[in-house]
Amino acid sequence: MTPEFLIKAAGLGAIRGERVLFSDLSLEVKAGEALVLRGANGAGKSTLLRMLGGLSRPDAGAVERPVRHHWIGHRNGLKPHETPRAHLSHWGRVWGSSADTKEIAGQMGIERPFDVAGRLLSAGQKRRTAIARLLLADRPLWLLDEPFSALDTQGKTLVTGLIDKHRASGGAVIAALHGEAPFEASGEVQL
Repeated sequence: MTPEFLIKAAGLGAIRGERVLFSDLSLEVKAGEALVLRGANGAGKSTLLRMLGGLSRPDAGAVERPVRHHWIGHRNGLKPHETPRAHLSHWGRVWGSSADTKEIAGQMGIERPFDVAGRLLSAGQKRRTAIARLLLADRPLWLLDEPFSALDTQGKTLVTGLIDKHRASGGAVIAALHGEAPFEASGEVQL
């Protein structure tokens, strides 16, 4: 049974130093929706995403997540010595996934550098590897911090297709973006 919402936040607040990043922020995202977070650098987009993902505690308010989620931060999480194969295999084991990492690499366009150390990959190849984690385990909610960062036109089209397919199958996305969203957003939060 699909829950009424995939994530809900009420009265969220965040303070950094003596600066209020945001206060009394509420949102609700349902199956099939995509919420875009906008704001200047340092406005609190990543902070909000981390709170929504349970990686940091809000200074005020509460978050309800009745479903499992994926978190892809603005850093890719790929170690300098780690290959895309090792990275995806590791997370597949952690999540108990039986997904074919070689097939996922082909889908993400990283089959050529699949066995190349992270320190030798381009920024776009690292980003594609991070995004590939979304395909290892089926989780209804995707929290994405600058998912199109460092991607070429083909990579952006690929990620947009993944987001569209995920939403069409009942998933939802919250994405922090600086530029225009290459997908149709259901709503927007300006920070």
